[in-house]
This record gives sequence, structure tokens and C-alpha cells, in this order.
Amino acid sequence: MEINQFFIDEYDSPVGKITLAAVNDALCGLWFVGQKYYCAGMPEKFTTCVDTPILQHAKQWLDKYFAGMQPCATELKISPHGTEFQQQVWHALIDIPYGHVATYGDIARRVGAKSPRAVGGAIGHNPISIIIPCHRVVGANGNMTGYAGGIQIKQKLLLHEGTI
Repeated sequence: MEINQFFIDEYDSPVGKITLAAVNDALCGLWFVGQKYYCAGMPEKFTTCVDTPILQHAKQWLDKYFAGMQPCATELKISPHGTEFQQQVWHALIDIPYGHVATYGDIARRVGAKSPRAVGGAIGHNPISIIIPCHRVVGANGNMTGYAGGIQIKQKLLLHEGTI
């Protein structure tokens, strides 16, 4: 039986302090400090370690992103913890291109869900913000709705990507 090792580190981004978490060799969390569901799913005991390769790779990914490059989520080994439905929704988010947005209804149709509201719930629990780009989802009328990190951060990310 494999014993999971959890690691955590911080990253100072242009839009706020970020906490990164890894389990073994995969990224399992990226949260803005203080956001809704902050560190959800993390065990009480973990190791703070800045030399973990996956955390260093995630920081390099973020450096590229905030430098205006367009790194792809598939450049990182990610392991978000969630239900099968949440996993489907999060995979659909990865397909939203940099600089574009989709609506909750778009994502619902993509995953075969009956309710955009259910999709919104899954998106709200996305444990790997930015890399799984939940900030690229807007309301049916294009309004900035719901973002666990806060609407101001969502707007800053979309502005950074040239979407707004």
C-alpha cells in the first residue's frame, strides 16, 4: 500500500498570495490565500517543502502564465480530488482556451449535465485554480459570477488574459 505524502508551499502572484499543494508527485491544490474552500481536501499533517519537483514545476508554470505566456494545464501532472462529475467538469474547463470564456450552460452541455447550477457547484470546488481555469467561466449574460478566489481576482485574471 502506497503512503501518500503531502507537500505545501506558497507563491506570491501579481493577484495575491497562492498556496500550492502536492500529493506525491502530482499537483493537487492551488488556492488563493483565504478563498472559499481554502486547502479543502488537505490532511491535517503535511510537509512544507520548497524543493519538491512538482511544486517547483508549478511555480515555473505560474511564472510563465503571469509573464503573459500561455502554458497548458497538461504541462503539469495534476491530481485534483473530487467526484466523477466534478472531474468531468474540471476536464471541460481545461479545454477553454487562454483568452476565451465559456458560460456555465456551455460547460453543462459539454459534460451532458442538465443543470448549469450543478456545473457551477463543481466549478466552485475546483481545487486547482488558474491551471484548471475556472476563472474563464462567466454567467449566461457575460457577467462575472461566482469565483472562490473572489470576483476581483477573477476580473484581474481575465484582464491579464485580454478577455476583458
